[in-house]
Amino acid sequence: MGWLQDYQPAGGLWLSAALAALPIIVLLVTLGVLRRSAQLSAGLALITALLVAVLLYRMPAGLALDSAAMGLVFGVWSVAWIAFHAVYFHNVTVATGRFDDIKAVLAGFSEDRRLQALLIAFGFGALLEGIAGGGSPIAITAAMMAALGFPPVKAVVLALLANTAPVAFGGLGNPLIVLGRLTAPILGMKQEQATELFSSMVGRQLPLLALIVPGFLIVVLAGWKRMIEVWPAVLTAGLSFAVMQFVTSNFISPSLVDVVAALAAMASLWILTRFWQPSAVWRFDDEEPVKTSLGAAKAGRGALYAWAPYIVLIAAIFLSRIGTIFKNLPEWLDLTKLLHKADWVFAWPGLHKEVVQHAPITPKDTPYGATLTVDFLYSPGTVALIAAIVAGFAMGAKPRLLLATYRRTLHQMRWALATIFMILAIAFVMNYSGATQTLGLALATTGVLFPLFSAYIGWLGVFLTGSDASTNSLFGPMQVISAQQLHVDPILAGATNTSGGVMGKMISPQNLSIGATAIGQSGKEGALLRQTFLWSVVLTAVVGVISLLQATVLRFMIPS
Repeated sequence: MGWLQDYQPAGGLWLSAALAALPIIVLLVTLGVLRRSAQLSAGLALITALLVAVLLYRMPAGLALDSAAMGLVFGVWSVAWIAFHAVYFHNVTVATGRFDDIKAVLAGFSEDRRLQALLIAFGFGALLEGIAGGGSPIAITAAMMAALGFPPVKAVVLALLANTAPVAFGGLGNPLIVLGRLTAPILGMKQEQATELFSSMVGRQLPLLALIVPGFLIVVLAGWKRMIEVWPAVLTAGLSFAVMQFVTSNFISPSLVDVVAALAAMASLWILTRFWQPSAVWRFDDEEPVKTSLGAAKAGRGALYAWAPYIVLIAAIFLSRIGTIFKNLPEWLDLTKLLHKADWVFAWPGLHKEVVQHAPITPKDTPYGATLTVDFLYSPGTVALIAAIVAGFAMGAKPRLLLATYRRTLHQMRWALATIFMILAIAFVMNYSGATQTLGLALATTGVLFPLFSAYIGWLGVFLTGSDASTNSLFGPMQVISAQQLHVDPILAGATNTSGGVMGKMISPQNLSIGATAIGQSGKEGALLRQTFLWSVVLTAVVGVISLLQATVLRFMIPS
């Protein structure tokens, strides 16, 4: 049967959990307290994870190294490939000079930095998350705001905070599709039915957060008083996003939630600012007034022309996902199915089904699969690369410029990529050794408070993997099984894993590294962590409280 995981290797669950958390503790301390670089912190944490796996969990060294290798390769394709080409796409717009036109249009929208942050970080970032995900919203919106004159570190912090609202439905609903696929057999229902129920439940949790995230964003940027000055814009962005997030998740499709909600928020903001502007324009200290006006922007190449590269990107990703959005398309129109024909799925040699999980993680002893899917053409990273080339040529770029920009992006992101590889290696070592499951089981012992701690289980998963889809793979089945044992609604538990997970996105080391690299500030990951960690913990607590209320006094909110 293979090597059997032990979830209490130290003899007690909580002692085992404390030792299992050592890689996370090493990562947090070296990155946030000792202020070492992200790549050094991740390297030390990876060594710690391997030692814990071999010495504490008695995992065979070959399996431990094999799981680390699979995590590294998973990081290369599933995370780094996407994040890298998102940054490359942005760099192409800068190299061709098109980004200057975008800056002019944004200045025409409003010279007020608060409104710019709402439009770019909250609205446009959610649109990118809904279409692509994978760190691309953080990379692109942070780079855009930094190029517009936002302090670089502040730009990344805003991008990270704003990215909380849309993550659960990112990548055209991929986190919930993954959750439904993995838990449907446990729930005794079809995959589509499970996905729809989880989508509805998340859609009854996160809109409450979406209402406050815009105001929260402006408070972090400019303070409470300055936020009150733009309350019409804050309310418009939050309410339009929240309403459409609820409606789309409950009555349409999880694949379209972020796209619809983001477009609604951006359109509402744009319409509002045609009739209303804050009484005083707020800028950063010692900042000169922006000379470019709306009239100048219109007199230039025009808003549509300025945004053309991003229109190309959105169209490319939309076409690649058309089969997910529109069901029962003729095969010759279903580009999604055609792209998936190039997928390569294989079992990881030496690891696939060599590790055995058992109750309560699985209902019975079950070999743990280790398969990797390389979606060569369907990946958002590949689509972003194609869109960058198409948009680059459309903007007049020569092949030499595109190649030079590619090499420059590789150099720019070298340390961020190394960090991503090591973080995913840590996640896989902890997962296959049983350390992740130990941490999850420890939190699941909280009984009546399980819905509260359920949010922190998801938060932990996203912190480790940087992905809400990955944390649903990691902890989703365990959450559902634990909820059934505790007589908590399993749909609520799975949804809370997803909703709580989004709050871990802003402190996940690879996302910190992606954001820092996008603004040319590699090495500043520790500063970003210190500015976002507390907010991450607090917002996760809010999700947990919402879940606890829904499990007790607000049970009518749980779909069935």
